[in-house]
Amino acid sequence: MGSSKPPSAADQRLIDHAARHGVTVTVKQFTRWRQNGLLPGNIPGGGLGRGRGSTSSPPPQSFDLVLALGRLAGRGKRPTDLALLMFAEGLPVPEETVRAAFRASVDTDVLPGGDDADGSDPDARLDQAAQHLADRGLVLTLVPARVRRIDERIARVLGRLPPEILELDQNSEPQPLTPQDATLTAVTAAVGGSVPLQDIGALLRALNPATTANPIASLVETTQADAPGAAASILATDGSLAFVPDSPSPTLLRELAETAPLSDLAAGWDTAVRVRQWALDLCRRVEEELEAGQIGTAVEEWVQGRQLLSGLSVVTALREANGTPSRSASSALVWLFQCQMFVQLDRLLPGCQWHILQTPFVAPPPVRDLILTKVTGSGTASPPEPPSRPNPEP
Repeated sequence: MGSSKPPSAADQRLIDHAARHGVTVTVKQFTRWRQNGLLPGNIPGGGLGRGRGSTSSPPPQSFDLVLALGRLAGRGKRPTDLALLMFAEGLPVPEETVRAAFRASVDTDVLPGGDDADGSDPDARLDQAAQHLADRGLVLTLVPARVRRIDERIARVLGRLPPEILELDQNSEPQPLTPQDATLTAVTAAVGGSVPLQDIGALLRALNPATTANPIASLVETTQADAPGAAASILATDGSLAFVPDSPSPTLLRELAETAPLSDLAAGWDTAVRVRQWALDLCRRVEEELEAGQIGTAVEEWVQGRQLLSGLSVVTALREANGTPSRSASSALVWLFQCQMFVQLDRLLPGCQWHILQTPFVAPPPVRDLILTKVTGSGTASPPEPPSRPNPEP
């Protein structure tokens, strides 16, 4: 008969500590968690003498980590998921383990064909990505079904936009963007780093197909004509944003996972999670008002923010099938990268009107606070309260 090796005295202390808090853990789990960088090894102590071996003791942080791992571990939970969830709770996960988990979230979120091309030539990378998409008939889901249904229901209730709104759209004959074109535009941004303003405007229109006018897309499309001085400061010769790096987005996000302070990664994670919660709650409140036939503050918030960062955030949040730890980490890096680009923009155009973000419905509150904090230092967000945890064993 086979017999399992009994736990060391140090591991037994961890097992007993977990048991006192209603958590069951095993030596086999300890081995796996240590191999994945989730749990530090025990600290060797002095010898017992006379051939009786040596002593060891758990590092102080192991007691909290074991409780969290025992509580969070389960079927389908990858080591990177556990690392991200514990990091989000403020637990002392090793830094390299945290950064590796954020890097892994980028690797699972690469656009098809967008990071596989040979060489460093952006045109070559884009050609290969476009061919990859064409060969497989792949397209992005621009507007999730739930968002589209809400748009259509609101349009039936409110009817046509008022003339003063229609007049704000200076593009009387916008070219519709097919799903294939929209996918290629997104891949272009991922592969090359930036796209012309005309393409950005067309993509904004495709993200809001139910509206008969899109003043925000029009504003983007006419920037060069309406504000030539500002355009000269921020646009490259091809009409793309000059301050956006000409590198594949996955590469930039991986670099951010490597270099961003852990406090920034935590702030980005908190923003990503809160934005998803905010978006789902807004959808629920809008649907309740429509179902009751009583148009109220939720529909007002939806309509006024639909073409702005608020609406784009809802579309992005609902496009994700579920809020997995990997998706939250990827979104966190995207938000932090956008803040970096806003900092660059603020240097090129000092005095940008960031106070507009304080206007109701322009941006989700978590995004508004993150941008204002990182770009202007005037954010109103307060850091999340640390979770209450049992103290380590004395």
